[in-house]
Amino acid sequence: MGKQYEAIEGRLAEFVRAQPVFFVATAPDGPDGHVNLSPKGGTGTIRLLDERTLAYLDYTGSGVETIAHLRQNGRITLMWCAFEGPPKIVRVHGRGEPVFPDDPRFDPLVRDFGDVSTLGVRAVIRIEAERISDSCGYGVPFMGYTADRPTMRQWAEKKGAEKLVAYQEEKNLASIDGLPGLPA
Repeated sequence: MGKQYEAIEGRLAEFVRAQPVFFVATAPDGPDGHVNLSPKGGTGTIRLLDERTLAYLDYTGSGVETIAHLRQNGRITLMWCAFEGPPKIVRVHGRGEPVFPDDPRFDPLVRDFGDVSTLGVRAVIRIEAERISDSCGYGVPFMGYTADRPTMRQWAEKKGAEKLVAYQEEKNLASIDGLPGLPA
């Protein structure tokens, strides 16, 4: 039976921190447009800032749906599944915002992530939880975690800072629905 929580603390916080992957869902306003669901992961790329506030590093990618949807309406859901150990799913529904490198909050937020590579980070996504819940996860299969993929870091290193900016300008200024993505 699922349960709702007032805060992400104790065993719930330990569970969230221990998962190597999480999923982010957003959607534009109205009946049209594409709902987006993205896997996120990498050791140390999400932080609990307090018992109701989270932040994760948003790396450069081929799309910009999450950022575009957050800029439009702020709605976001994060989900973690236990692929090892006891079955469990945790969801955080909330309001999110992208914090871009030109925002004075960006550098202090990035520092919270410690030694994690920030090459290619286009924003820090900051989320205020409105609803925190868990459910059984009985339908989630067992899968073993082997390691983080080095591909994103290698790709960003190969491109370098200038080519990353050019890539973002080509691929990340608008969503697939034409909503504003990264600031020009």
